[in-house]
Amino acid sequence: MTWAPITGPIQSALVVLECNELDGTLDFFADKLGFQLEVISPADDPSMAVLAGYGLRIRLQVVAGSCAPSHLELMSPDPGELFNGELNLIAPNGTRINLIESNPEVNIPPLAQSLVVSTISGNAKWGFGRAGMEYRDLEPGRQGGRFIASHIRIPDGGPVPDYVHFHKVRFQLIFCYRGWVKVVYEDQGEPFVLQAGDCVLQPPEIRHRVLESSSGLEVIEISCPAEHDTLVERLITLPTAQVKPDRIFGGQLFVRHEAALATWLPWRYEGFEFRDLGIAEATFGLAGARVIRPTTATQTPVVLVENEFFFTFVMDGSVTLVIPGQVDRVLEAGDSFVMPADQKHALTDIARDTQFLEVSLPGELRAIST
Repeated sequence: MTWAPITGPIQSALVVLECNELDGTLDFFADKLGFQLEVISPADDPSMAVLAGYGLRIRLQVVAGSCAPSHLELMSPDPGELFNGELNLIAPNGTRINLIESNPEVNIPPLAQSLVVSTISGNAKWGFGRAGMEYRDLEPGRQGGRFIASHIRIPDGGPVPDYVHFHKVRFQLIFCYRGWVKVVYEDQGEPFVLQAGDCVLQPPEIRHRVLESSSGLEVIEISCPAEHDTLVERLITLPTAQVKPDRIFGGQLFVRHEAALATWLPWRYEGFEFRDLGIAEATFGLAGARVIRPTTATQTPVVLVENEFFFTFVMDGSVTLVIPGQVDRVLEAGDSFVMPADQKHALTDIARDTQFLEVSLPGELRAIST
């Protein structure tokens, strides 16, 4: 047999190892064996991790029941051009070999809209996610896997055990609800602090890192798709030497909205005002976000909102969610809802101190009064 340097369309290989529990297996490969973490997903409840070391890359994949024999993944820009188009091969020893794209596009699942009401007092369940953060799922059905809305907290302040990373996403918004958090972003200058009411748009694949937080930090994160990869960055260090506020990442601009500097404007309904978070402009209409508060009104009209995604989170005060034919729901601080496009609804009994966050895709809200 003649050995030759490996060249050609296959760019890398990945050994897949199944496991029943990720944390302990990840600790074994990383802490005991010295492998380095590259990718972990999803952030709120990890079930997959990619590690590298000693010339080998492995993927730990959580499965239910018994673990199957290992298999090999070969990555290529055009796997269909190899091996007569066969994407799934079996070696004589039973090893499964799969040919996959080396840098596939983000998979956006088909939309399956549903009404979701989440109350912090009634069905709040917190789980442990990436970098020691606690996650509360505000939309368990994920609208068919297309969106995830997470309430994230860090109970104890201080340094956050994070690392420079990026996400393979279509859209991702981070809103600081309570406390403060120190963060740093690629080409956006020195680290800065997000205060309560501030927001950032994290465009696709921008490198970033969470550095430090106050005790009781709480943020709201909206992402599309629901399940997406978080990749560890080992070459780029932050902050970067250059500052490029106009750089486009995946068709979007980075946004840092500071509540203290915001201008309040009349909202779409009389008796309310809002501050725009700059998301629609930065995403060129893909998404929009705003914070709303009453001035003189105590209710909104009954409307249909014909958007792909329409999310509302009550930050302060209280409102009553009215849906014709259903029992009225009183929503207080920490409660939220996702409204499907075919559902009439209104907000009534809006307390004077109420503020709520509204996120929509697309950015232009298609509200039809009924």
